[in-house]
Amino acid sequence: MTSYDAVEHNPRITSGHARIDEVFGGGLPANSVTVLAGLPGSGKTLLAQQYVFANATPEAPAVYLTTVSEPLDKVIRYGQELDFFDVGAVETAVFYADAGAVLGSEGLPGFLTTVTDLIADRAPAMLVVDSFKALRSYAADEGEFRRFLNDLSGRLAAQPLTSLWLGEYTDAEIGESAEFAVADAIIRLGTNVMAERRMRVLTVLKLRGSGFLSGQHAYRLSNRGLDLFPRLADAGEGTAYRLDASRVSTGIAALDPLIGGGFHPGGSALIAGPPGVGKTIAALHFLRAGLAQGEHGLFAAMQENPTQLARTAAGFGWNLDHPDIDVVHHVPVDLYIDEWIYEILGRITHGKINRLVIDSLGDLQNAAPDPRRFQEMFYSFIQRCSRLNVTVVMTLEVADLFDTARLSDNGVSHLSDNVLLLQYLRGNSQIKKAMTILKARASRHDSAVREYTITDAGFTIGEPSAAGQGDR
Repeated sequence: MTSYDAVEHNPRITSGHARIDEVFGGGLPANSVTVLAGLPGSGKTLLAQQYVFANATPEAPAVYLTTVSEPLDKVIRYGQELDFFDVGAVETAVFYADAGAVLGSEGLPGFLTTVTDLIADRAPAMLVVDSFKALRSYAADEGEFRRFLNDLSGRLAAQPLTSLWLGEYTDAEIGESAEFAVADAIIRLGTNVMAERRMRVLTVLKLRGSGFLSGQHAYRLSNRGLDLFPRLADAGEGTAYRLDASRVSTGIAALDPLIGGGFHPGGSALIAGPPGVGKTIAALHFLRAGLAQGEHGLFAAMQENPTQLARTAAGFGWNLDHPDIDVVHHVPVDLYIDEWIYEILGRITHGKINRLVIDSLGDLQNAAPDPRRFQEMFYSFIQRCSRLNVTVVMTLEVADLFDTARLSDNGVSHLSDNVLLLQYLRGNSQIKKAMTILKARASRHDSAVREYTITDAGFTIGEPSAAGQGDR
């Protein structure tokens, strides 16, 4: 069964990975030349083998041709560790060949002969050359290499053949080397360095005659292959909130009437405050209220692992071991925000989630490549949750213990429908806690500073504080 898309006049080949195909506008164009460029270790060989095993059949085989950079036995040995590597397909649908010896003895003319013979003998639908850049060292000058490119391109174009050329090209070489002018598609695999973090990114530099998703797309490498997380950048769709009598309870009975009866379904709320003020507890109130309505909840934790979170909940007599509650924990030090977003959206869809808690938003901000990118991703994520009718509560830690001056430099507060500020108040003999509703979009809300206490039953909200400053 062929993996070619049946798009009339514009056939595509799949990578076997839906999100990679999405970035490439449905897949790489068939019968074209694609250059996979990237430094050693970026995943070029891995991605090429994904394409080989996702497309090769005995009727339309693939040939993987090594030159002098990647020894053939090494390619096969490491390939066998990959989940998608099919030993039964080798020598029936997938054929490996080595051009290193002929290059050493006959140079580029010998390489052309080898390719011609392979095409005649195997009639492949796909040809991988790894590494293509290594061929440059066999040309006496640029003119000879260009003549070689012209001859090779002509022989490949005469066949219904998709070619992948791999090379350890730098950005400067991508702009200057002749093979990139010949290529129909240019895919760059690289790495972004953010402080102590390194994030792998894929960028489409060229895809002739086809649309594609622009920008940098994060990816990870594993035995499953290259796992891509397309850049999340949704255009505004004017999604309307349900402004009827229906409301989503905060889980804190005294708080609901202060914000017009609760949150709007599909809306978002930000609970901000300094450490220890009760942000996670308020979020757990929200999640538990959903259980009473037969709703499904997801708690995305970064500050506390599931054991710690269960212990916190148990202190109030709450049990998180419930079939309608999903708890997922990510370690902040190794967090790809793009990967996190796609995992959470997947859990929302498969688990039919109605309520989502993100604890804490600051860890997502720290994992983002830059503040502007975080705003873009955050906006897009919230919009998708809204369209799925998922109500989102997020916690955010602020630095100020008293008299909070600002919530965030990344614009998360103005993108949230509701903003609740939890803070400490200086009293004469003790520190008190107070809640202020800074924002409740499309709702009349209480603007008073109200003291609250946290007891064995959770939040208890009191009357407005005198002058908003307790008994200071």
